[in-house]
Amino acid sequence: MKETWRWFGPEDPVPLDYARQAGASGIVTALHHLYRGEAWPLEEVQKRRDMIAAAGMEWPVVESIPMHNSIKLRTGPYRKAMDAWKDSLAAIASVGVRIVAYNFMPVVDWVRTDIAWQLPSTGYAVRFDAIDHAAYDLYILKRRNAEANYAPERVEAARARFAQMTEAQKEQLEKNLIAGLSASESSYDRESMRAAIAAYDGMTAEDLRAHLIEFLREIVPVAEELGLVLAIHPDDPPFSLYGLPRMVSTANDLQRILEGYDAPANGLTFCVGSLGSREDNDLPAMARAFGPRIHFLHLRQVRREADGSFHEAEHLSGSTDMVGVIRAMLEEERRRAAEGRRDWEIPMRPDHGHQLGDDIGKPGNAGYSFVGRLKGLAELRGAIRGLQYALPELRVGPRGEQG
Repeated sequence: MKETWRWFGPEDPVPLDYARQAGASGIVTALHHLYRGEAWPLEEVQKRRDMIAAAGMEWPVVESIPMHNSIKLRTGPYRKAMDAWKDSLAAIASVGVRIVAYNFMPVVDWVRTDIAWQLPSTGYAVRFDAIDHAAYDLYILKRRNAEANYAPERVEAARARFAQMTEAQKEQLEKNLIAGLSASESSYDRESMRAAIAAYDGMTAEDLRAHLIEFLREIVPVAEELGLVLAIHPDDPPFSLYGLPRMVSTANDLQRILEGYDAPANGLTFCVGSLGSREDNDLPAMARAFGPRIHFLHLRQVRREADGSFHEAEHLSGSTDMVGVIRAMLEEERRRAAEGRRDWEIPMRPDHGHQLGDDIGKPGNAGYSFVGRLKGLAELRGAIRGLQYALPELRVGPRGEQG
């Protein structure tokens, strides 16, 4: 696997040199200062490519070209947003990027209620607390008809939790949920959040899936002409929030998306942590089933909790069989190499590391501290090498040769 590292551009507190010190050979990034749905100018893309090359690394994956909400709704300025997407694809293809990761989550991208939840180790993780989220939705945001989306016992639990919160806790919860986490495309205040949610009133998961397929029918042929592949990211978390539709959450969801526009360039970002937040997802089985269409890997881990909450766990120790997933993807790499595919090596990155050591208390992007991801990458690298040592048939050489 190609070891890569998420980088948020020149303002990222974790510089490119640190990524290289961690052992990564590739950088995963986007033009995070251009997140309003406009096309990425070629000169800005070239500037980003040159920064990465000057640090001795390559740029194999864009994550992500912003997906304007009008595209998901297919209303308003969506034609202009679609054209901007095509122009951005052309710009990144011209500098040698091959993989475009993106998501189709309405209104909010990844969601966490706590960005500094203390672990027994005394390190810190990001966490989604299902009760806190319901309390926010019901009693702070006060979304219209929100109670209809919760079981009575969840409403009561949320009411009790809200009653115990201090004003400072309420403010921090709202900041975490709507002000925009790292890698998010949007941020809101309370009123704009309500308005954004209301725009999806009446939309079902089937409706949203149909809009995605329309997007793919128009965009995938453009990507193919440019030599690019698309890799949709799962919902995070993989269940409905704020009553909004979700349709990239289960094995059946992924199958329907791949069949909706059946082409190799219509593929997946296989995020172990996102999909692993659901108990009914068998991650090793899904990795084997969808292997030929997996273009990019997020190797992160979560620990599920009984009430639907979860937190980011150590990369090899959580609710998902991470080693089983890695083995399935090594088998997929060997299969691709045997076919002579140029894309036999699948880029992966460690995701959502803990805050550890002297990273604690430093300013940074939630989930993207240096030491935690360095630890995660080392653990994942060790698992890969261990599997290849125990099972030599999983080894593939630098030019795709086997053995």
